[in-house]
Amino acid sequence: INKEEALAVVFEDEHITAADLVIAKPGDETRIVPVKEAIEPRAKLGGAPAFPGVTGEVLQVGEGRTHALKGCSVLAVGMHWGSFGDGVIDMSGEGAKYTLFGELINICLVADTDEAEERHEQQKKNHAIRWAAHRLAEYLGKIVIDLEPEEVEIYELGKMIKRDKAVEALPSVVYVMQPQSQMEEMGYNDLLYGWDLNHFIPTLMHPNEVLDSALISGSFMPCSSKWSTYDFQNNPTIKRLYQEHGKTLNFLGVIMSNLNVSLEQKQRSAQFVAKIAAMVGADGAILAEEGYGNPDADFIA
Repeated sequence: INKEEALAVVFEDEHITAADLVIAKPGDETRIVPVKEAIEPRAKLGGAPAFPGVTGEVLQVGEGRTHALKGCSVLAVGMHWGSFGDGVIDMSGEGAKYTLFGELINICLVADTDEAEERHEQQKKNHAIRWAAHRLAEYLGKIVIDLEPEEVEIYELGKMIKRDKAVEALPSVVYVMQPQSQMEEMGYNDLLYGWDLNHFIPTLMHPNEVLDSALISGSFMPCSSKWSTYDFQNNPTIKRLYQEHGKTLNFLGVIMSNLNVSLEQKQRSAQFVAKIAAMVGADGAILAEEGYGNPDADFIA
């Protein structure tokens, strides 16, 4: 990596006061902490932003071709002061067994900011560091944009209706996602096309949008129950549903919901999810919640 060129992308945000790049490999006697975000380096052919609403304008993703650097991640790592939303990754020893990132080559953006108002907070937005890591991930993805990939994965679902009769005879399934959006103050929650999910009403989405970086992780919730952007980009449930589509089930798509705090908001979202699932003809649903406790109420509803 051309460190000078890469860090120039990081320092586009005036709130980044210091930054360095450190590469951590599996087996290294290295502990990475505090980790604030994890992203797979990506770039879209054709010029659209890899992370719409964050690294560029709001353009729909989930179509066309995206190049990804597999087997590695960009980690946003603070130089100082963490919060209960931050993670720890060991690259060797017992701790490495408990995180998939112990098996990846991690490009660590180790940075500090002038966000002094967060210095003594238990929960931080970490906006400058997290968004700088997304810019860095797209910069790295663009390096291989003109190369021929070693492997190509195709995700094609087609229209939801008028499918092959043999497929429509199978149980129809939707995947319901409940990303973290409990914080009423903006800047903490997961984002969809750059939009804070606290202000979101459940809607139907194509699973490719999730795999193609339409969702960006927030900073809220302890890391052990949080979905990083890397997790959204490599969602294993969506990939498994694609594998089973046409064999054991008819995969209809994703219902994107949210996780808010008040009972009225929870009821509204649950009713929308149930209505959408019924309207598209789902026989069943797989539900996934981010977090625990308060989100369990939405999950049960």
